[in-house]
Amino acid sequence: MVSTLQQSIEFMKDFGMFDVVLPFLLVFAIIFAILEKTFILGKETDGAPKKNLNSIVAFVIAMLAVATNKVVSALNEALPNVVLLIIVSVSFLMMIGVFLKTGELDLLDKHKGWYTLFTIMMFVGLLAIFASAIKFEGVSALSLLLSKLGSFTEPIAGIFIFLVVMGGVLYFITKGGKVNG
Repeated sequence: MVSTLQQSIEFMKDFGMFDVVLPFLLVFAIIFAILEKTFILGKETDGAPKKNLNSIVAFVIAMLAVATNKVVSALNEALPNVVLLIIVSVSFLMMIGVFLKTGELDLLDKHKGWYTLFTIMMFVGLLAIFASAIKFEGVSALSLLLSKLGSFTEPIAGIFIFLVVMGGVLYFITKGGKVNG
């Protein structure tokens, strides 16, 4: 038996809520916020951003994004994975926080190395999610990239590993330390 809530979700799907309305609102909000923050289209005389111009540009970009089926498909495929990545990240941070005192999980100020590593990992995760969601002739961009990387021969991979290791060694040797004296 189908519940009333399930019927409501199906009605919203049929109405285009998930394929038109929500992607439009998401793209509009992101573009509008970027334009408001960066003042790309100029400022009013009182220094405020040009809201009318920003909203028109954001509206047009959002309409063009919704009109392109590939963009909507990529958003619909990628965003659930992005949400999952956020949930995993927050869960990981909560697990770490269990073993720390109040205020110790200030990664930016107290643990810059971990902050940088965590940021890089999240960025790589986001790139992988969106590369997997973007399709070219039915094949994801991530699959195409991995197939190209898989065609490397062993000597090239060995050279790459050697360069990474040597770069790390040179960094630790030349980074400079505290002088006791």
